[in-house]
Amino acid sequence: MTSAHGRFAAIDFETADYGPDSACAVAVVVVDGLEIVRTVSHLIRPPRPHVVFTHIHGLTWEHVKDAPAFGDLWPTVAKELDGVEFLAAHNAPFDRNVLRACCAAAGLPEPAHRFECTVRIARKTWKVFPTKLPDVCRFLDLPLKHHDATSDATACANIVIAARRAAASNPLPVRRWS
Repeated sequence: MTSAHGRFAAIDFETADYGPDSACAVAVVVVDGLEIVRTVSHLIRPPRPHVVFTHIHGLTWEHVKDAPAFGDLWPTVAKELDGVEFLAAHNAPFDRNVLRACCAAAGLPEPAHRFECTVRIARKTWKVFPTKLPDVCRFLDLPLKHHDATSDATACANIVIAARRAAASNPLPVRRWS
């Protein structure tokens, strides 16, 4: 991780089915230093009209059928990542895989940003276990509407901000988490 003055973006995807290319929602929260400066969220029409995870995130085909496809939407969302040093996500391999699969399916280049995982950050910074997003949010007293892309991305942003504050108050050198 970089200093408390760097710019990063927290990102969260919700998926419609078991395919990693089935993003049906995305949220990006941009942070400059210790302050959230922008939040964007979008519904995405997944490649198949089959939403099997409605019981998790509440989205149905009716919610997303008229939304733009990932390939049409991503260039707009990607502009939000200009100038960020890294992307943060809770269980980052999941979101990185969704982003990679959606970009590949749409024939778009994958962003070159590295990912920082807030699961790893919480474990290393505060020794939080278990480390599911609701657990970390409870530990840090952060609001959360779990599996709402905007709420999850905002929580991830706030976890990194809290870790930056903890590192700033610790006389030891800041270590990169990944």
